[in-house]
Amino acid sequence: MIAPEDIFHIGSKKEFEKMTLKVFRHQYDTNKVYQQFCNFLNKDKTNVKFISEIPFLPIQFFKSHDVISSNEPAQQIFTSSGTTGTQTSHHLVTDVSWYEKSYRLGFSQFYGNIEDYCVLALLPSYLEREGSSLIYMVKDLIESSNHEDSGFYLNNYSELLLKIEKLNKEGKNTILIGVTYALLDLIEYAQTTSFPLQGIGSNLIIMETGGMKGKRKELIREELHTILCNGFGVSKIHSEYGMTELLSQAYSMGDGLFECPPWMQILIRDTEDALTYVPEGKTGGINVIDLANINSCAFIATQDLGKKYPNHSFEVLGRFDHSDIRGCNLLVV
Repeated sequence: MIAPEDIFHIGSKKEFEKMTLKVFRHQYDTNKVYQQFCNFLNKDKTNVKFISEIPFLPIQFFKSHDVISSNEPAQQIFTSSGTTGTQTSHHLVTDVSWYEKSYRLGFSQFYGNIEDYCVLALLPSYLEREGSSLIYMVKDLIESSNHEDSGFYLNNYSELLLKIEKLNKEGKNTILIGVTYALLDLIEYAQTTSFPLQGIGSNLIIMETGGMKGKRKELIREELHTILCNGFGVSKIHSEYGMTELLSQAYSMGDGLFECPPWMQILIRDTEDALTYVPEGKTGGINVIDLANINSCAFIATQDLGKKYPNHSFEVLGRFDHSDIRGCNLLVV
């Protein structure tokens, strides 16, 4: 039996490797979809001895199969956004407390105590549908902040701008979490109404969750972050890298470089051979180990392109298939 403390108290590379192999064996035994996939690749519990030998399930399986490593019923089903006519992913979560522990501990690792912040959320495309894991997380962060001004905003830009101005005057540390196109819309609204947005960013963290959602054309990260920095009057743009199929998030404190919590790791696979890996600094497909996914699949081959660096940080560069753009920092180059 693998308990939450086994996952979330990992303190070394050796502990991570040991627990990762233990999770692999557990999911090989309990997840029929994953076991069939491993068997197809001639991989099983007996011949996987290292992390590099673990098969990574293509993320598309979450669209076509119930990817689950438990006999328990789902407490929560998280679903991805999708354009009309496209099939969406569904992540069956049998114990939502794993997700809550993951994002709470992950946030505190990078930002400290949530009660030190006012949390403002500008996530219209997520609020307007059911089943968003991002909304679930941000709602909990808003409530945990215990700040009377924390909350969601849809299209009420004027109210949001006045709130940011008020919090700045009070010297309150504030995080504005927003989907990319809505943050750009907010800047343009401020400009058209001559609102002095640039002067109220001294205590403000802008955290973009990625994604134009078909509202605007995709921009390269450098161009986007320059626009956001200039528009909000901040020096850095923070980012969150997460998705429906994961229960953990990586964070970037600026410059587009992400870092993972101790129970999450990124590997970069060869774009021509999915079973081999490329050296640090080389572009390839992003594979994610998310040990919080104990009851689904902890080993996921995403459709994202990226690079990994010697300090274990990584960069997201784009997607394999640009016809299926979705919102998790998938900025094309």
